[in-house]
Amino acid sequence: MKPVPDAYLGVWQRTLLTTTGGVHDSSTQVYWLQTERLFADLRIPQPAPSSETERVLQAGFAGVTEVNDDFCQWHRAIDFQPPSGREDIGRMRFESSERVLEDGLDGGYHEVWERLPESLGRNWGTWLSAGDGRQGCLLLAGDCFLFAAGRATALPAAPSLAALLAGGAEAGTLLDFELSFGRHCQGTQPWRIALSTLPERVGQALLPSRIDPDQPAQLLDAETLGHLGATPPQGGWQACASPSSPRRNEP
Repeated sequence: MKPVPDAYLGVWQRTLLTTTGGVHDSSTQVYWLQTERLFADLRIPQPAPSSETERVLQAGFAGVTEVNDDFCQWHRAIDFQPPSGREDIGRMRFESSERVLEDGLDGGYHEVWERLPESLGRNWGTWLSAGDGRQGCLLLAGDCFLFAAGRATALPAAPSLAALLAGGAEAGTLLDFELSFGRHCQGTQPWRIALSTLPERVGQALLPSRIDPDQPAQLLDAETLGHLGATPPQGGWQACASPSSPRRNEP
């Protein structure tokens, strides 16, 4: 799969979503971080959810991006919500270098994305795997980072996490998925988390300030990967070349 065009690199904040079903959303905090191959996307409704019932409404995913002409496809390897079986493809139109419009192939939705100025410059990412089958990634764009850590237990296909919770699934298992977005401030302070699917992570440090964002060897050091995230896997994370196929817990 070829690298995505340079025009896509960085962090894009969604400023508007409209749908033919009547949705008009400009309040949900949505960040999409794109490297030359990997991506991660985090979506937190506002006001930020606090209860378990509210947290199942969050969304986010990560994997590999493929661009062909005006079509962008996000191949999701891990997903906060249950697998739907639908492909994630949008038709993209750049109004400027810093603003792109996305439309669903069926015309069902329209999104406006604007690039964060502080996300330009360095652009780096690595996919992560663990011995327990978990997958994740650590992505950097400019001053921004997005860390993702999938569940140890795969979810069955379902309309939503809310549906699984209503059906009696254990909330702790459903919500055991971290997507944390923040800024590293060029190493002048700890890598502070500003938004996360785990509310308690907001304000915490993903990594200490001694970790240099321009030194991949530090980021991939076994000690660093051994403690990455709210619940690091036993034995730590391992950097790997590509995601594996999404796991599914068949009913």
